[in-house]
Amino acid sequence: MKVLVASALILVGSCATIRHSEKIDNLKKSISFKDNTTVNTYLSTIKQTDLKKHLVEISSDKYQGRMTGEEGHNQVCDYIRRQYKTLNVLPPETHPNYYQIVPKTALPNDLKDSQNIIAYIEGSEFPDEYVFIAAHSDHEGVKNGDIYNGADDNGSGTAAVLEMAEAFSMAAKDGYRPKRSIVFLHVTAEEVGLHGSRYYTEHPIFPLENTVATLNIDMIGRVDDRHLNDENYVYLIGSNKMSTELDFIAQKANSDFTQLNLDYKYNSDNDPNQYYYRSDHYNFALKGIPVIFFFNGEHEDYTKPTDTEDKINYPLLEKRAKLIFATAWYLANSPTRLSVEII
Repeated sequence: MKVLVASALILVGSCATIRHSEKIDNLKKSISFKDNTTVNTYLSTIKQTDLKKHLVEISSDKYQGRMTGEEGHNQVCDYIRRQYKTLNVLPPETHPNYYQIVPKTALPNDLKDSQNIIAYIEGSEFPDEYVFIAAHSDHEGVKNGDIYNGADDNGSGTAAVLEMAEAFSMAAKDGYRPKRSIVFLHVTAEEVGLHGSRYYTEHPIFPLENTVATLNIDMIGRVDDRHLNDENYVYLIGSNKMSTELDFIAQKANSDFTQLNLDYKYNSDNDPNQYYYRSDHYNFALKGIPVIFFFNGEHEDYTKPTDTEDKINYPLLEKRAKLIFATAWYLANSPTRLSVEII
């Protein structure tokens, strides 16, 4: 996650003001899906053993901290791409190698060209509406001879996206293709200023006006000091800033499947940490797209070379990934598209 605080939010474009109370009443009825058994079937495929396999690989020393534009990060991107090929989760037609090149002219500090990775599962009823599941793949590289492995930041989010892609792929193969398209986006250059997500939103592959929501995952594998006595939590940031429906759907998914404690401490506009502006969802929010940032908070190894995979809480990582999957499932399969509000 980016350390420096970004500027205040300025929405681009206009959001239609709606009366949302009636819509949420309808959602309460329609999102009590009759197929919760089906959802559970694919939730159960998200396993800590598989998450660990991906996370151990992504945070390996051999990738030299995954600095944007460097060979280690390029190799990790190739690993991610190979996973989608194995799952037969397709790239966009316009980018058949899964890569959206982010040129060095869009990056700071004389960094080399890098790439976002994009894969998707086409929706069955509303294929031109898109739910994004995103995480950044880069980290801080090598400093003073120390490798910054970034196991939590953001190996945890990268592994979670891959596991969710597998679950959605299995569902589609079994005849439960999502109604809306699901886009799996791994962005580069988050640590150096959110540049990969900024590049995507300035050069979108799928129309921004048809992007329903972005679920951004950045650090979901550890426990912060506030929760040492109760680790069954995750922070939700931004979920109600542009759509109370989105927040309702996340809460509904949680109550139905995972029963985590949803902590909104950092969602406050007055929170001094200003995390809402510090990860890749922010660039989607700037375009008027509802977002949720899923986050475990900072810990003693945050942005240090000691952020290694042996410190990951894998059972908790699995549970948080399941919440995000269930939220995406509800968003993708809701009978009506998520509404955007001025709040």
